Amino acid sequence: MSGREDAVVRVVVAEDHPVFRRGVVEAVERRAELTLVGELADGEAALEAIRELRPDVALLDVRMPKLTGIEVLEAAAKDGLPTRIVLLTGYADPDAVYRAVAAGAAGFLVKSESGTEICECLVAVSRGETVLAPEIQRELAGQLRTKAHPGARMLSPREREILELIAAGELAPDIARRLGLSPATVRTHLQHLYEKLGVSDRAAAVAAAMRRGMLD
Repeated sequence: MSGREDAVVRVVVAEDHPVFRRGVVEAVERRAELTLVGELADGEAALEAIRELRPDVALLDVRMPKLTGIEVLEAAAKDGLPTRIVLLTGYADPDAVYRAVAAGAAGFLVKSESGTEICECLVAVSRGETVLAPEIQRELAGQLRTKAHPGARMLSPREREILELIAAGELAPDIARRLGLSPATVRTHLQHLYEKLGVSDRAAAVAAAMRRGMLD
């Protein structure tokens, strides 16, 4: 985009749900500042359209067949394409939010937004702005806190409780009796705990948790 407010914004829309896609397309077509240059149903077609048409903005569903919206975003960034990409999701997955913003997403919206709000976002990002829905902002803030303080929210309350008990020297059968759980359930919690800490046994789990400040 040249930055002129009266310039027409060329838009590609990629969404695999036909009814929702039609609603977005109709909203775009009603907007004087926007012109639709591509309407696609999967990620591979979306990436091809972005490469060939070089639209100003592409609106991509996060979950599409063949390539996800984030994979299209990453491929476009790798190719150095100038298209500003806005992602659209049914719910705000924190890992997807962080990955998308890190890859250079110009916008990230949820599908509960109205057609008017989606179009406002497309116009704004074409002018160089970044637009994140409130739900997306919350998830991104949470992910940034987690990245800054590893382990802060890794474990569930039950996993943290079991971690504290194994740090105190208790064995799985004792933990099961203390917490009113079956031994199999305790073993499952332990396995999840080990996976999250990247270890394979209780001693290593305690050591890793202590290094991360997860145990007093």
